[in-house]
Amino acid sequence: MLILLLSMIAKFMITVVAQDCNPVDFGRGSIVCECNSTYCDYYVDPQPLSPGEFIWYVTSKSGKRLSQSNGKISKEFIEGSSTVHIDSDNEYQTIEGFGGAFTDAATMNIKKLSQGSQDNLLRSYFGTNGSKYNFGRVPIGGSDFSVRAYTYDNISNDIDLQHFTLAPEDLLYKIPVMSKALELNPSLRFVSAAWTAPPWMKNRHQYYGYSYLLEKYYQTFANYIIRFLELYKQKGLDIWAVSTGNEPFTSLVPTAKVSSMFWSARTVSKWVVKNLGPTLQKSRSNSTYILMLDDQRIHLPWYLLDVKFFHKEALNYIKGIAVHWYTDSFSLPSILDVTHRIAPDKFILMTEACVGDRPWERPKVSLGSWSRAERLIQKIFENINHWVVGWIDWNIALDVNGGPNWVENYVDASIIVVPEKDIFYKQPLYYVMTHFSKFVPRSSIKIEAKTTDSNILVTAFKSPDNQTVVLLYNKSNKQRSVSVVDKNVGSINVVLLEYSLHTILYKTV
Repeated sequence: MLILLLSMIAKFMITVVAQDCNPVDFGRGSIVCECNSTYCDYYVDPQPLSPGEFIWYVTSKSGKRLSQSNGKISKEFIEGSSTVHIDSDNEYQTIEGFGGAFTDAATMNIKKLSQGSQDNLLRSYFGTNGSKYNFGRVPIGGSDFSVRAYTYDNISNDIDLQHFTLAPEDLLYKIPVMSKALELNPSLRFVSAAWTAPPWMKNRHQYYGYSYLLEKYYQTFANYIIRFLELYKQKGLDIWAVSTGNEPFTSLVPTAKVSSMFWSARTVSKWVVKNLGPTLQKSRSNSTYILMLDDQRIHLPWYLLDVKFFHKEALNYIKGIAVHWYTDSFSLPSILDVTHRIAPDKFILMTEACVGDRPWERPKVSLGSWSRAERLIQKIFENINHWVVGWIDWNIALDVNGGPNWVENYVDASIIVVPEKDIFYKQPLYYVMTHFSKFVPRSSIKIEAKTTDSNILVTAFKSPDNQTVVLLYNKSNKQRSVSVVDKNVGSINVVLLEYSLHTILYKTV
């Protein structure tokens, strides 16, 4: 009887620690984890740590997925090992969080699943035993990841917006899925952006191609943004921040068929100062922040310098700078450092990133690709180590083609949905994001972390609950022996598998 009881207790302890990945290998370098209506892997929060202990999570190319171990902190480090130095006294930015986007495509894909599979997918992202995403981005109207081009008022010269109405995509897909996510995580914040104003407000009455907002419609478009915020608020969805517009410089790219609208630093500043800023402050959404740029960091610091020195009044309304990652190979991360020095009171937030976006990347969805996961890993480390306060991934769920997308601008995603089988696959990308989102809570403070080994990426944080969180990535094809040295607590001696991502937590003294 005692043996049976112990066996039952042991079984219970295993199930509360985690429910393991159901691996599927498509031959793309690593595995995906398959979920359905009745089974999905999950990972409970660790128990509170005692001084002298650490918890260690590993995701690897070889197939580990948030594999947990516990250990004791040593007073000695391993001779000959690589060293990672942690200095919690040297602090940087405060972290706002991590998340993904509720596009039309993403929410349509989710709603194609059975209720049980939908629940498992949303719990995977927003539940306590999942990624604990606390950011969600939602387009204002249509985006390229819609099945059509649309805005909320297509009646020409409707200056009073009498015909403004939310779309079926909002009412049937985005709002229900966002509401469920908010129910799972009440600390979830939403960020919004319009890809374009209604075409009749622009110099050229079209969704894409070079176009800009006519000045006679500046106030109308500000009212249009406020109307969206207030209608979503009526649905119980407060929008934490709205940007001045998604990727305004895409409008200058002749081959781009993505809905867009150009803003220069001068024109957007004028619109913010005269229209959007004061209108927002007078509205019921007056707590909503305004973000500027919402485009590639290659436009920094020049865009910000133009605003600061020639249109400084706009900065009274601007809370942060939104960046995307698609042209990072043409700009150094030090640009972010310069941007922070120019406006240290404005946070920098990554609001869109995805893989499979490059024209030569085929197939667009690569199930189990480790090289794509590694690209995401390296970029998150790079950005966080240069003053970025959070990371919002692009579509939270796509189909096996990387869509739907009305301009066939297909990409990859952290979760891929297969509705005809009522299953979804968690990509390596999903676990990369989870290593950050689950263990680096909002209001954590980035602290100094340095390594003696160029094959190891490192970043570290001090969390609000008095824990130190260290993330490491071994980008080499060999195991690395590492000592994480914190002068206040001792040394954590671990061996990092080849091509593996690690999150280590220990009590801060």
